[in-house]
Amino acid sequence: MKTLFRITIAALIVATAAGCDAFKTLNNSKKSAQGKPYELIVVCPQAEWTGEVGDSLRAIFTAPVPYLNQIEPIFDVLRVTERGFTGMVADHRNILKILVDPELKETTTAVQYDVTSDPQIVMTLQGPSDGALVKYLAENRENLVYALEKAERDRAVKANETYGNPGIESAILKTFGVEMKVPKGYTLAAQKPDFIWARNEYPTASQGFFIYSYPYEGKQSLTEEALVAARNKYAAQIPGPSEGSYMITSDAFAPDYRLFRMEGRLWCELRGFWDVHGDFMGGPFVSYTTVDTATNRVFTLDCYVYAPDLNKPRKRNYMRGLEHLLYSVRFPRQ
Repeated sequence: MKTLFRITIAALIVATAAGCDAFKTLNNSKKSAQGKPYELIVVCPQAEWTGEVGDSLRAIFTAPVPYLNQIEPIFDVLRVTERGFTGMVADHRNILKILVDPELKETTTAVQYDVTSDPQIVMTLQGPSDGALVKYLAENRENLVYALEKAERDRAVKANETYGNPGIESAILKTFGVEMKVPKGYTLAAQKPDFIWARNEYPTASQGFFIYSYPYEGKQSLTEEALVAARNKYAAQIPGPSEGSYMITSDAFAPDYRLFRMEGRLWCELRGFWDVHGDFMGGPFVSYTTVDTATNRVFTLDCYVYAPDLNKPRKRNYMRGLEHLLYSVRFPRQ
């Protein structure tokens, strides 16, 4: 069994940033992890689950995913008691254990990887009292969610690398000089000198992305207004279901705009909703924009989902799968 890492939340982030592979043993004969993406098993005593601790856990892990046009939780939480934590349940991909022990001096988080199955993350939140756990959860909610989301992301990125789509990956490299891992299932819908569109069609949903590039003209190229204008220009190349219809950025709700750095590179994120001009369709989108300094051009990866059937798999999962594409984008070294 893995060594149990008793850590503070700061150390938790360092551990998860290193990736699951850093904690694997030489034994690769583990069972395959059970459960669906973004499912979370919470092992919690009845007293805590029906009290403030349970309220805090639900508020954190079942909070609505922002910028979806329907309410869906960050995680699908399934709660069991310690007695029920056996068999296939113990082999789940995402596990959070709650432990209250008055003899503990402080509240901490412990992390294990691939304990009974692979890939698996097991987090244990332990403290001397319910009050201490509630306080800890309030102070560290974002970091706890991040650790679990990163475990899911790492799995997806690894799967994309293993089960790739060489045709589309080659088209992206040829068109933009950028490496990106694309999973199987996508087909190349359009390719032009500065534009690529790929989509993955399901019986009741559509998952797609388009990449575009244009000259960088200074900081004004990265403002929210400039990014929305560029998005509308290139999204117009994605036809709708009726003659003359095409994708646009919805103006019913202003997109969320933020800047972040990843591996030293500055990215702009736009997250909002898209519509179809001339028809009735829509859904969520997220775009990631940066400057390719080697070519002095703006590079954008724009991802969208159309999933009108509320009874089918989570729209959240379709969006997360697209978001994970960003983490395989590689620009040539200068």
